Amino acid sequence: MDKSYSESYKNAGVDITAGYKSVELMKKHVARTMPDGKTDIGGFGGLFPLDLKGIDDPVLVSGTDGVGTKLRLAQLLDRHDTIGIDCVAMCVNDVLCCGAKPLFFLDYIACGKNVPEKIADIVGGVAEGCVRAGCALIGGETAEHPGTMPEDDYDLAGFTVGVVSRAKVIDNGAMKAGDVMIALPSSGVHSNGFSLVRKVFDVERCDLNAPVAELDGKSLGEVLLAPTKIYVKPMLALLEEVAVKGVSHITGGGFYENMPRSIPKGLSVRIRKSDIRIPAIFTLLQKKGGVNEHDMFNTFNMGVGMSVVVAKEDAARAIEILKAHGEDAYVLGDIVTGDDGVILV
Repeated sequence: MDKSYSESYKNAGVDITAGYKSVELMKKHVARTMPDGKTDIGGFGGLFPLDLKGIDDPVLVSGTDGVGTKLRLAQLLDRHDTIGIDCVAMCVNDVLCCGAKPLFFLDYIACGKNVPEKIADIVGGVAEGCVRAGCALIGGETAEHPGTMPEDDYDLAGFTVGVVSRAKVIDNGAMKAGDVMIALPSSGVHSNGFSLVRKVFDVERCDLNAPVAELDGKSLGEVLLAPTKIYVKPMLALLEEVAVKGVSHITGGGFYENMPRSIPKGLSVRIRKSDIRIPAIFTLLQKKGGVNEHDMFNTFNMGVGMSVVVAKEDAARAIEILKAHGEDAYVLGDIVTGDDGVILV
């Protein structure tokens, strides 16, 4: 008998051999994120070789987050290979707001029962997110929680660490009236507001796989599960060439909570509602749920996953760079005097 096998622990609901199998299955995914294609996952700590060439007076920037109740959609659809992208995105996009390049990522998965193939799918998504962000997945943890959560249930969280030169930390002190806010489009709802989404669409009882005319024939499940966009590579390219005065990751709290976080006191952003490229899912959500306009913009990204403020004379160049890196960026609004935060006109 394998010395690592415990009949007593298995009878209590924890199969440690399933955990070992999960690690073996996920190694191929983790290897994709490593520069040399190798992985030492399975040890007690994640190792990362720190290359600081070209980074003067380095500052480490960390961020942590989860996926929230969007996980329920993955569970209902029994599709677990993209939810890890969301987890990475929620973390790396946050540290990006400081101007930091993400270096590495670690995840934590709590599950009612460890099904190795499912865990490997989840970690495969995490690895894909790390590839998109250009960072390494250097470790993580999977824990079985029998008796505290249903067997099919799981939760996913993670954190990242990035680095930036102190002199290049994004500082909104140079922002002034007349500057321009640029929108980087979202891929949809991303990973916020899903408690409201689930209530409006009654996801526990509706057919998530049925085509929806308002969504160009795509299914509700497909549109809602679309992973959060990762903006690292286009934004790092922008930061190399243009003086960026402020960046906001538009997550929970929508426009009203997130955009003012990158704008100093005494200034606001004025946005014409007609200029916002709002995806159909938000129009459908508002109509079906009878959600008022304020609550929509105070809960969801409304099609803007990240906002960037630059000088007016730099706006065209900034959009050109972002488009060259796959982002269909556009001018969203103007910085104006006042303490109104976000002004929608």
